[in-house]
Amino acid sequence: MKTLVIIPAYNEEKSIKNTIENLKKSNPNVDYVIINDCSKDSTKRICQENHYNVVNLPVNLGIGGAVQTGYKFAYENNYDIAVQMDADGQHDPKYLNDMIKEIEEGNDLVIGSRFIKKEGFQSTWIRRLGINLYSKLIKIFTKKEIKDTTSGYRAVGRKIIKMFSENYPIDYPEPETDALIAKNGFKVKEIPMEMKERDGGKSSITPLKSIYYAVKVGLAVLLVCIIKEREV
Repeated sequence: MKTLVIIPAYNEEKSIKNTIENLKKSNPNVDYVIINDCSKDSTKRICQENHYNVVNLPVNLGIGGAVQTGYKFAYENNYDIAVQMDADGQHDPKYLNDMIKEIEEGNDLVIGSRFIKKEGFQSTWIRRLGINLYSKLIKIFTKKEIKDTTSGYRAVGRKIIKMFSENYPIDYPEPETDALIAKNGFKVKEIPMEMKERDGGKSSITPLKSIYYAVKVGLAVLLVCIIKEREV
C-alpha cells in the first residue's frame, strides 16, 4: 500500500539529517515529507542542501498545524497509509514495517507504545502522570485501553487520513485524537516499541507547560469522550 511518513520539524538542525538518512536506509520503499514549521535554526537549509522532500511553512503553526499539513499532503496525493514520526530521533524506523502491516490487516490506527514492554526511554514522570490520566479517561468512556496516549509514532489508514486532513487539534493532539478514534468505533492497535531520547535540541514543553497541558488536554479528552460524534 502507498505509504507516506510525515515528519513535523521545528528547530531540529541537530537531528534532522540522521533521522532522514536512517529512514531512507531502513525503509527505501516508503515516501516521506518533512513539514518544516518555520524553524528559526538551520533546519530549512539542511533540508535544501540534502534535497530532502520538505514543505516549508511560511509561519509557525505549532505541532497540530504542522501534522495536519502532512495529512493534507497525504490525502491530496492519494496515500493509503500515513505514519507520523518525530524529527528528533526518538522514533526508530525499524518498526515502520510492523505498523504498516497492522494497517494492511484492517486496523485504522496503530500506536507505537513505550509502555507495553516498558523498554527504552519512558518519558519524564510528570508526563507519565498526564499519559495515565488520558488513558483512564479513554478507558472509562470508550471501554478501550490505550496505554501510550501521547505517542507521536502512529500509523493510520485512508479513512483517518481524510478525517485528520479536515480537522486536527492544535496543541498536544495525540490524546484527543486517540479518544475521538476510540469513541467512534475505529480499530485501534498498540504495538510495543523501544523509543530513544532526543538526538539533539530540546522539547518545547517545559515542566510548567506540562502541568498546563495535562489539565488542558485532559479536559479536551473528556469533552471528546462525552460529546464528539462520528466524523467519518
